[in-house]
Amino acid sequence: GLPVTVPIEVAGRALGMGRTKTRQLYQQGEFPCRVLTLGRSLIVTKAALFEALGLQLDGNPVDLES
Repeated sequence: GLPVTVPIEVAGRALGMGRTKTRQLYQQGEFPCRVLTLGRSLIVTKAALFEALGLQLDGNPVDLES
């Protein structure tokens, strides 16, 4: 499975974006996940990435009917 956090580039790739688009959206404040800064690194938590993908942490789709 994924670690607790992933680099923003990995999150962008999971969301179907290349590196340039990922950085562009981050710089515009429009990246679809909350991005954390750790030193000079930009990271996304697995929970935030799964939420943006419409998944629960167990990998199942979120039930939007509840």
